[in-house]
Amino acid sequence: MQMVHGASDTSPSSRSFFDQPRSVWAVAFACVVAFMGIGLVDPILPTLAHDLNASPSAVSLLFTTYFAMTGLSMLVSGWVASRIGPRRTLLIGLTLVVAFSALAGAASSVSGIAGFRLGWGLGNALFIATALSVIVGAASGGLGGAIVLYEAALGLGIASGPLLGGLLGGVSWRGPFFGTATLMAIGFVLIAVLLPATAKPAKRLPLSAPLRALRDPGLATMAVVAVLYNFGFFTLLAYTPFPLGLGIHQLGFVFFGWGLLLALTSVFGAQRLERRFGLVPVLLGALVLVAVDLLLAGLLVSSQVALIVLVIGSGALLGIVNTVITEGVMSTAKVERPIASSAYSFVRFTGGAIAPFLAGKLAEHISPGAPLLFAAGMVALSVVVLAARRAVLAAPHAAEVESAVAAVAPVPAAPVVVAALRDASDAAVVVPAAARVAAARGAVVDLIHVRETRVAGEDAVDLEAVGPAGSLVADAASALRRRDVEVRGEALHVIGRHADAGEAIAEHARRSGAAAIIVGRPSAPRAASVALEVVADADCDVIVVAPTADRERAPAPVLAA
Repeated sequence: MQMVHGASDTSPSSRSFFDQPRSVWAVAFACVVAFMGIGLVDPILPTLAHDLNASPSAVSLLFTTYFAMTGLSMLVSGWVASRIGPRRTLLIGLTLVVAFSALAGAASSVSGIAGFRLGWGLGNALFIATALSVIVGAASGGLGGAIVLYEAALGLGIASGPLLGGLLGGVSWRGPFFGTATLMAIGFVLIAVLLPATAKPAKRLPLSAPLRALRDPGLATMAVVAVLYNFGFFTLLAYTPFPLGLGIHQLGFVFFGWGLLLALTSVFGAQRLERRFGLVPVLLGALVLVAVDLLLAGLLVSSQVALIVLVIGSGALLGIVNTVITEGVMSTAKVERPIASSAYSFVRFTGGAIAPFLAGKLAEHISPGAPLLFAAGMVALSVVVLAARRAVLAAPHAAEVESAVAAVAPVPAAPVVVAALRDASDAAVVVPAAARVAAARGAVVDLIHVRETRVAGEDAVDLEAVGPAGSLVADAASALRRRDVEVRGEALHVIGRHADAGEAIAEHARRSGAAAIIVGRPSAPRAASVALEVVADADCDVIVVAPTADRERAPAPVLAA
């Protein structure tokens, strides 16, 4: 879902990471609990099979039903949120998780638990599909800080889920289910009390939009790669607790290590690697290593120590793949971000949902190592698909032109000055400066505003809607024309880090043959990344304009006699 905000990372509201409203912290708490669900039941799987006299394939249905419903729910989550608003969507999702996790804890059969996991998956999908957008929309301590808070919640939830599952599962296998219900109920109360009513999105998403989006070759390619990769991911998650042969608490610690590495590489490592080596090379390399890890796990399945090392180590690789695939989807898809996210998540979850059940059947009828070897083959197939279809993937982080106030003609004979706008307050100082520089140099002003989409783990959020971005450039262009300045302008779109906006501005100036770039001075430390990136990457003069209030406070210059 797109959220329109009133300030960017570069606004005066960009203060401290901790300086967020209580409503943001409430949603972040619920996010921690939601992400716990990824590994929460891992430690209790062998005990569940023993106590309920069920086979590994039967127990694996807890994951198959959960993932299948999560995927199907992605088709409707955007449709629902665009009609009832994000707050109601969050609360409905939390209600479903509370109800169905409690029912799962009260069930007396594996089939009953698996059935209730369907409702749990629906609730979790509705919650996760809107949580990041709500956090960003409600943030007052800076959007960068809000996204870091979401990533912290993701990491804490993934890492702590197995620990909590092992702790509560040591008392009873029902403990993790009732514990989730209790924590999510607390999250429901906090959000209901602290999160104010949110406006419904101006645009309603069609129900068929995600399915139609899969006609996009790039999006379809990334979705197929994700399905094949998820066979490996889901097999590691749902099957390996059985051949590990450990107790509940020991499994909790193993998967804590797995989740910790997954969270760390997802948040801190993936995007750095991708920017240094490129999206496709990093994704290909990480997928190859995942396939090798699974192959070794299948061959060494009888060695408990080797299997422990391979399971924990796989977390680092999975974190990289999860984030880089998400960024690839957002960079490649030619449809709106919420639609692309829904389409991609639908395919990868529903397509990969069969993996846990199939793994159990392969173990029962062939050998303990067969599920891991099969999963290795599926991940290797994803490498083949990605390598064969890499030509359809868009160049990541290339700025996409979304709107223009005038046709961008070839560079005129007059020099060009690029004026980069952050927001309306920034335009108030950049536009007059651009007019002065253009008059002094006889230059054409090329206005630029960059709209950002930020990737956080396996999710992404638009920090600004398309309409306001184009309006900002159009209004600034009108102001310059009133000053008799020749002007053209574009609203661009980039996906990735905040600093990528600075790279996009410098690259645009390079293509335009600009003699200078004019930017407003950051009003907060967190905003400095864009301005610093412009200075570092620019091939021309960079003029940094101080806010009017700062210039008025500055002492008058002392002129030498």
